[in-house]
Amino acid sequence: MTEMMNAVRLHRFGGPDVLRHEEAPRPVPAPGEVLVRVHAVGLNPPDWYLRDGYRALPPEWQPRAAFPLIPGWDISGVVAATPDQVHEFRPGDEVFALVRFPETVMQGGGACAEYVSVPAGQLAAKPAGLSHAEAAGAPMSLLTAWQFLIETGHDAPNPLQSFPHAPVPLEGRTVVVNGAGGGVGHLAVQLALRAGAEVIAIASARHEAALRDLGAHRFIDYTREDPAAALRGVDLVLDTVGGAGSSRFLGVLRRGGALFPVFPMGFAGHAEAEELGITVSTTQVRSDGAQLSRAAELLADGRLRVLIDSTYPLAEAARAHARAERGGIGGKIVLTVVQ
Repeated sequence: MTEMMNAVRLHRFGGPDVLRHEEAPRPVPAPGEVLVRVHAVGLNPPDWYLRDGYRALPPEWQPRAAFPLIPGWDISGVVAATPDQVHEFRPGDEVFALVRFPETVMQGGGACAEYVSVPAGQLAAKPAGLSHAEAAGAPMSLLTAWQFLIETGHDAPNPLQSFPHAPVPLEGRTVVVNGAGGGVGHLAVQLALRAGAEVIAIASARHEAALRDLGAHRFIDYTREDPAAALRGVDLVLDTVGGAGSSRFLGVLRRGGALFPVFPMGFAGHAEAEELGITVSTTQVRSDGAQLSRAAELLADGRLRVLIDSTYPLAEAARAHARAERGGIGGKIVLTVVQ
């Protein structure tokens, strides 16, 4: 008899209202996978992109989904069962993970549910002292910032780039983080600071106090001041907003500097960057339990902090997505599964 669980599923693409909280079959772990009882789920831009059917992508890249599907990739929870060949984790262990990303980017990672099956190599021990909500807010955003700035950990290029991404030295350099108030941004600010960089954070005024508290050396409110006019001669811009607007940062970089757009779709400044002697590079975040374990050490002792914008019960996932659509997210939106 199939065991059931509560989950959030999509039966079609659309707005937040298409998210349905309902019963679904509990996953059965494949060899090398661990069954995790989910306590919290972190939401990220790919969650609302998938829900909407990735309409911003060219038609040939849009998913041909097999409905119903369970979205979500970031989890924190407790190991419920392990197969015989997995020795790193035991039932009762508290863990967190970015689940099967990017290989399930077009069909969802199955995280928005009471249980999820996770490849053992993608799991890490949950940092002691963090709540499940805080831990669930970390994986995708933290691994994105880590793989852009510290260690990529793979040589698979982004589909929009023909060469592997390589981080640049940060110690003693000036690093600008655009979109610093968001999930990737606020963690990138902290990683760059830990690496010895002078960090300039760009966000709206509502995020200034939090970013200064995290240690940003300078804050620019983009609603009041044009960063492209206010900055010159910086070493690196990590643009977590990305898109066509990233090209405006080419003028703030020194020759030999680098621009890392997290979302490169629409960027058209490659010829200008080459003329200016600026490296433009991006990567696709990938699940990596070993990297997450190293980052967890920084979370455990408070050297990194995860800021939570808001939390919603799993059954109110539609409200959480509606919150994301309003914008101005400060840190992460999290769904709680176990109260």
